[in-house]
Amino acid sequence: MAFDSVHNYYEKLVFDEINQFYANDDFSEDEIEDMACLALNQIQPRYIRHNVDMCFFMTEDERMKIVDAIKDAVAYAHHKITSNYNRTA
Repeated sequence: MAFDSVHNYYEKLVFDEINQFYANDDFSEDEIEDMACLALNQIQPRYIRHNVDMCFFMTEDERMKIVDAIKDAVAYAHHKITSNYNRTA
């Protein structure tokens, strides 16, 4: 039995947020990966098989709450990375 389709729904959203807003800020690959881990640890995981299943059953309000939670978690992770690596934001 393969579990290739099982994943945390928030992973791609966090990765996209980091790539869109933080990946070009002269961070190393290690720092980007640490940022993703820190952000994902701020959000309770939601494991799913297909993203469409999750999206189909969400209201617009739920979608907006997820977007806000992702932004907050990544901003927190960015702050931790810049603080811990003695970088300036």
